[in-house]
Amino acid sequence: MIESHQDAELPRPSERHIEVSDDAFLVDAVLIGQLLHVPAARVPTLMREGQITSVCERGVDEHEGEFRLTFFYRNRRARLSTDPTGRIVRRSAIDFGDQHIRNAPHCAR
Repeated sequence: MIESHQDAELPRPSERHIEVSDDAFLVDAVLIGQLLHVPAARVPTLMREGQITSVCERGVDEHEGEFRLTFFYRNRRARLSTDPTGRIVRRSAIDFGDQHIRNAPHCAR
């Protein structure tokens, strides 16, 4: 199942912006929780425990100054893309179901 949310569907204004300073990012736990289907109060704990992981990509060339933050939790991937000011311009979430288990080469068939 793929869920995609464009800018017009973004929630509260406080969640429309990612704070960026010294290569550190501050993202509202409510937004991460919504995308990963996790209660917002659990997000910091799951991140500290390494159960929610993340990757940051910096745009180059025509995407200079933009960022793409990707969060992973169990079978879900959530992605937030920002413009150079940190405003979220695109967000998406994918639920991979159990495909990663079924299609893994090491699994017995």
